[in-house]
Amino acid sequence: MNLISIADLSGEDILRLIQSAEAFRARRGRHGQPLEGKSLAMIFEKPSTRTRVSLEVAAWELGGHPLYLSANELQLGRGETIADTARVLSRYVHGITARVHSHGTVLQLAEHASVPVINALSDWEHPLQILADLQTMSQNFQALDGLQIGWIGDGNNVCNSLILASAILRMEITVASPPGYGPKAEILEEARALGGSPRVVEEPEEAAGGADVLVTDTWVSMGDEAEEAERLRVFGRYQINSQLMDLAGDGAIALHCLPAHRGQEITDEVMDGPRSRVFDEAENRMHTSKAVMAWLMGEKQNEK
Repeated sequence: MNLISIADLSGEDILRLIQSAEAFRARRGRHGQPLEGKSLAMIFEKPSTRTRVSLEVAAWELGGHPLYLSANELQLGRGETIADTARVLSRYVHGITARVHSHGTVLQLAEHASVPVINALSDWEHPLQILADLQTMSQNFQALDGLQIGWIGDGNNVCNSLILASAILRMEITVASPPGYGPKAEILEEARALGGSPRVVEEPEEAAGGADVLVTDTWVSMGDEAEEAERLRVFGRYQINSQLMDLAGDGAIALHCLPAHRGQEITDEVMDGPRSRVFDEAENRMHTSKAVMAWLMGEKQNEK
């Protein structure tokens, strides 16, 4: 089994992974090592702080050996096919994570690898991030079912995965984006096929009203740098600030997957304030990574 899209998981799978992540969090330093004697290849075409460190530490604490592989260090950078890379790595390691520019790359890795492949970010989805977000929500609310989620900003890869997760877990999500920057039609269609009813609006206040969770991300993702000036102009009012938080429900929390551009998509007052769960969310990247790797590289592999 692979984790390419959050939709590869059932609601039961997601809740089980969150429970496992909570157990790893509670027993850090005292839990077992289900990856003892196993290695993880970590392919990085894009730089990272949270993804690299959380995966490396998670694999090591589970008893595994993480191998950081930048694109320049692999023969991929000299023209070797993705399929051949996947086949070769499968002879050496017990799992592959990939943080890539194109979603097609991680799809090809999964198609040709004989070990689990985990999408650590593509231009289409970011399932590991959303699992951490869901763990953070579960730490603050009694149940995920029925939560009101307000996404403020770019309909990007993180937004895509959150929309799909909302459908799977029966959460209600409203996405507020400038015209032309909303989530992809294919994602909305897939979410509806999963039983969800995502809403897309233009006004941030409409998405924030009564929400339990407000979520945002950078206005200029990696790969969008050429559009930076235009994006900064268009997204100016799509900011999680105190005024927007005041429109949300009692006990509402704010999330941001980081890195944050303070003063743009989120203010210091919110990010450093009592309703922020941004740094809990960042920590949970490690715990949910442990849960995913223990499941796919440990339990699932042992079933074969």
